[in-house]
Amino acid sequence: MEMTNFDPGLTQKFGAGLTRAINKDGTFNVHRTGTGWRDIHPYLHLINMPWPLFVAVVVIGYVVVNLLFASAYYGLGPGQLAGVEGGSEADRFLSAFYFSAQTLTTVGYGGLSPKGTAANMLAVFEAMLGWLSLAVATGLLYGRVSRPSARLGFSGRMVVAPFQSGSSVQFRIVNQRANTLMDVEAMVLLMTVQGAPGALRREYDLLKLERRRIFFFPLTWTIVHPIDNESPFLGKTPADLERLQAEVLILVKAFDDTFSQTVHARYSYRYDEIVWDGRFKPAFEIGESGDMILHVDRVGDYAAAGSEGTSA
Repeated sequence: MEMTNFDPGLTQKFGAGLTRAINKDGTFNVHRTGTGWRDIHPYLHLINMPWPLFVAVVVIGYVVVNLLFASAYYGLGPGQLAGVEGGSEADRFLSAFYFSAQTLTTVGYGGLSPKGTAANMLAVFEAMLGWLSLAVATGLLYGRVSRPSARLGFSGRMVVAPFQSGSSVQFRIVNQRANTLMDVEAMVLLMTVQGAPGALRREYDLLKLERRRIFFFPLTWTIVHPIDNESPFLGKTPADLERLQAEVLILVKAFDDTFSQTVHARYSYRYDEIVWDGRFKPAFEIGESGDMILHVDRVGDYAAAGSEGTSA
């Protein structure tokens, strides 16, 4: 059987115009179409959406539900809610809205109460819905808060820097949170587009790293790929990488000591995000008291290779 070429799961088929395989936020540059409503899982969307959007969805949902029930109480007609003050239609609708909010949250201050069979049955249904909604909202909030996730900072650019007696391709990462990450492992691939016109395909090369794994991660980690005789970067120029539409794909895996779970982070650098003849500047120093001081915001600082710097 003919052996197939290495494919990490991003396909070897080439489609012209692809900007990048992995977006800057770590998501894959894949837009899904053709799914049905049965394939949509609201829980996954609510768990993964940003916090401001999640809070907005909860608040808007709460207001909309209360408006619907307030409209239902209002539609039952006058006299269905005891304790309504004011005789205008606006006062009656506001009272219905306040009563709905109290019923949905099972607060029940006592100033407003249902009067009549229809209003009582509607209040019973809303109370049950509020109880279920509270359980769902609590589960979502706990799932979002308790879910472990890596927040790694990547240098804005890769650099081609001197390394030992030759050169190397480097990038730097840092843990942007105060939690402890241990047993950190990196996997780096070079994706290029090769082949004759009309038969282009993506090729993937697993890059050999100077150090693929570290045990402790309290500072920065400069991940280095030496450009030796086995490196796909050997002899390449910036023009070559642009012609090949090169993109460096990165997967970082670490053990989160806080949650006792493994977390992952993804990133990528395109050919136009590589600085040639660069060197990373120091990102940490020794303070006057002898303690190590880490400057998280300096993870991407670099200078020309001839100037003072370090790959720490």
